Amino acid sequence: MLAGVAFAQTENASLEAQRAAFKQAYAAASRGGDGWREQARGLTNYPLYPYLQAASLEHDLQQVDRPTVETYLRQFPDLIPASDLKRDFLQELARRQDWTDFVAMYQPGLGDALSCNALQAQLAGGAKLDFNRDLAALWAEPALPSACDPVLQAAFEQGLLTPARVWSRIDMAVEAGKAATISASSKWLPPEEAGTAQNLAQALNDPAAALLAAKQWPDNTRSRQAVTLALARLARRQSGTADDAWQQLQGRFHFTPAQRDRVLNALAVFHAADFDSNALARLIELPPSAQTPTSREWRVRMALAAKNWQAVLDGIAAMGPTQQQDDEWQYFRARALGELGRAEEAQRVYASVAGQSSYFGYLAADHQSASYALCNTQPAADPLTRQAVLAIPGIRRAFELFAIGNPKQARREWNLALANADAPTVRQAVILANERGWYDRAVFAFNNGDALGYYALRFPLASQDGLVPQAQQAGIDPSWAYGILRVESAWMSDAQSGADARGLMQLLPSTAATVARRNGLPWNGGDSLYDPATNIELGTRYLAQMAGRFNGSLWLASAAYNAGAARVDQWVTARSMLPPDLFVATIPFKETREYVARVMYYSVIYDWRLHGKAAPISTRMLPIGQPYSRLDPPEEHKSLTCPAPTVATATSSAAVPATAATPTAAPARAKLR
Repeated sequence: MLAGVAFAQTENASLEAQRAAFKQAYAAASRGGDGWREQARGLTNYPLYPYLQAASLEHDLQQVDRPTVETYLRQFPDLIPASDLKRDFLQELARRQDWTDFVAMYQPGLGDALSCNALQAQLAGGAKLDFNRDLAALWAEPALPSACDPVLQAAFEQGLLTPARVWSRIDMAVEAGKAATISASSKWLPPEEAGTAQNLAQALNDPAAALLAAKQWPDNTRSRQAVTLALARLARRQSGTADDAWQQLQGRFHFTPAQRDRVLNALAVFHAADFDSNALARLIELPPSAQTPTSREWRVRMALAAKNWQAVLDGIAAMGPTQQQDDEWQYFRARALGELGRAEEAQRVYASVAGQSSYFGYLAADHQSASYALCNTQPAADPLTRQAVLAIPGIRRAFELFAIGNPKQARREWNLALANADAPTVRQAVILANERGWYDRAVFAFNNGDALGYYALRFPLASQDGLVPQAQQAGIDPSWAYGILRVESAWMSDAQSGADARGLMQLLPSTAATVARRNGLPWNGGDSLYDPATNIELGTRYLAQMAGRFNGSLWLASAAYNAGAARVDQWVTARSMLPPDLFVATIPFKETREYVARVMYYSVIYDWRLHGKAAPISTRMLPIGQPYSRLDPPEEHKSLTCPAPTVATATSSAAVPATAATPTAAPARAKLR
């Protein structure tokens, strides 16, 4: 036994030495040349060795020749660095306009830019384009890279871009909201039609200006299309202004019934989102042909905002059968029945919703003083499959990339290695990843079917990242902080949003810098937010700041974390008397409504993961103005039980049941340390 332990320790030390040597060699390779080779001695059997030469070649791409690249491709076929190098070298050959080497190396399926480069090579050789063979697939894309511009211009000069084809592309771009594509395509239309196309682009880019100009437009098919589009777009931004424009233009243009319905729907829905006083009446009065699931949903939300409980029931009854059965609408149906004194009916509906593990399921359970539904399972051990997974070269590369701090490339290797894997293989791969601290693999893999019951894997407790002590130091509930983190990044430490929010708790660098300064914490720039410990330290302080602004209210602070505190202030000013469940249901932004619901639900799950019990969700959602404070662990708590016989399905060979009231949280935390 002691000899085995010593061998394992030696093997781990050797692997750590290889990782350190690889990182040094990779830094050298990324500077180009062959200097990396000296530092890479002893790494030829290391799983990531092929990445070294690829990094060097990528740096020197403008000087590299085709034989050098092809030698690497032959040596490491089917590897991700090889496919990246081939794609990048083809782009370099196109830049050089070395069409001979480009054609020799090119193969279809490498993306639109290279497809267009291949057509440029064809044109350079004197060949003509054939629309169906060469352009039809590209033409169906609503937007194309700049590499396609010379190809499309050549197609126009060859007479292939007929007005009918151009208009079909413009119509597709309209549906996709691609104004730039419309503007670029208009130059291929006859002069008398180009202006009409630009009207459509303006309707997308500046609907208010388009509607002012529309007073001078002729009443034809394309003008009516542009006006309809502009009205629908402007309604989203300025419902009142759009309403005025509709009153002025509806008599000037002969809109089709479908166009009229689209405008009426947009005006009604966005007046509701703006909480105009007559919005509920407008939604009720919408013609049946103008109603959509969204308009029917907003009809109920407006009734909830008015606490018009009969209108709530009527609005839910007006929904389609599938929409009615959503747990949100069943919950509010029970809520309305209870408010109308129909307690027995309400309790029956609450009972059906309370059987679900969800935000609305737990709200319903609180109305019944019932336990929370949670069927916790864990995957069964499978040593043979586990060893088979560890033998997959791509998985070994993925684990090494994650270990050296390159999760983006690790995910690429993972996805390629498991692209055609069966469920048992994926399951064991996820377990192995979790053991290595790679928690987001479970979040993304176990998101449907029986795997939803793998709560310990789907809601990990990463004690090494310091969330619990950091949350406690910040004076906030660790379960809530975990819930925010889980919703924000799904445990991807390198997550980055389009707005440049970064890391586990998705902080903007500017926000993080302010938080660090306010709390006397070190700040080492935006990239430091990809370090989990730094991100969590700053993220918990920012959460505490949001909670303090809203009197400790977790649900309002959650909304502010997503939509901004200023917007939440506006909503509170307008609807502060609404109970929390109604307030959340009437938040204008779908993303924020769902965000708050997920955070509050996940907070319950994490409370259970941390303590084996959970504070009722209602104790986390106190009325506006009522201070919130709680002990950790909570004094009042709910039991979590598996109420359904369907647990038998989840306890097949794929899963072993675990008692919900005594979860695997404690041993899991010990392992994660």
